[in-house]
Amino acid sequence: MISETALKFVGCINAHDLKCLTSLMTGDHVFIDSLGERSGRPAIETGWRQYFDMVPDYWIRIDRVLIEGDTVVLAGAAGGTFVPGGGRPRPGNRWETPAVWMARIEGHRVAEWRIYADTEPIRAKMRRASKQS
Repeated sequence: MISETALKFVGCINAHDLKCLTSLMTGDHVFIDSLGERSGRPAIETGWRQYFDMVPDYWIRIDRVLIEGDTVVLAGAAGGTFVPGGGRPRPGNRWETPAVWMARIEGHRVAEWRIYADTEPIRAKMRRASKQS
């Protein structure tokens, strides 16, 4: 079932398991962020590694799953704590935002992972941290 692949992908993200994530990506996997920027492999692998360093407790919560053809839509929330420059997590840098992800599945792999979310909560934390540096 294609929803199982998408939910397994989410599990890999929540575990910060890059090896698991990449094993579930097609060779031509595309990541599309909330600003519409597209990234392919291997850049997206590097991007996930950097993101997990920047938000070491990043998580995704799925509240609803919708399926149409080869596409799975996941609705829920995402959050974590922004940690600038490998520093220590600070409670003031925690964020959470509603989010929707759309995954296109080919076989048992994710060909496209797209996020729709208001990224302003983490961007505000990043701007504040850069002013404090």
